[in-house]
Amino acid sequence: MHIAIAGNIGSGKTTLTTLLAKHYKWQPHFEEVDDNPYLIDFYKDMQRWSFNLQVFFLKSRFRQIMELKKSGKKIVQDRTIYEDAQIFAPNLHAMGLMTTRDFENYVDLFSVMDEFITPPDLLIFLRATVPALVDNIGKRGREYEEAIRLDYLNRLNERYEAWISTYNKGKMLVVDIDSNRFHEKPEDLGRIIQSVDAELHGLFK
Repeated sequence: MHIAIAGNIGSGKTTLTTLLAKHYKWQPHFEEVDDNPYLIDFYKDMQRWSFNLQVFFLKSRFRQIMELKKSGKKIVQDRTIYEDAQIFAPNLHAMGLMTTRDFENYVDLFSVMDEFITPPDLLIFLRATVPALVDNIGKRGREYEEAIRLDYLNRLNERYEAWISTYNKGKMLVVDIDSNRFHEKPEDLGRIIQSVDAELHGLFK
């Protein structure tokens, strides 16, 4: 069983991954942030490091998926490989922060990997306005994230909305984090868990 949490930077993916993994006693899989050798450089110079960063994330998440297949464990995953390929890389290219040559190379690489990818049984999308994202980013205090541009977050939000509107790879649950403060209010987390339970029961019918 595989639940994946999707959402923009600062939407609460890591927090919800942790809380759901603890509740269901499943294994959490987190995005490689602290061990990412490109992330700090990327936020200083997006155009120079965009391709390197995206290939690193693609490699990391593909490896996670392969490990999941081998282990057979029940997991909760922080971000999906689809977000890298269908949101972040295209957004960087559209903003002129990734060259067409690098973008086309990246897309070709993902297309090869995609043949081996099994989508999650349940996708949980965390929808958030840019002010909510900025508030959450500020609270976690990662110095390198202080340079994130508002137009960058806004463009990502637009691409997320376009992506989920056509998502057809499996079951999906949408959580509005502007109104659901699951990281602060147990009752809000409880509502998410009830919705997840309903979806999981549906998976086994």
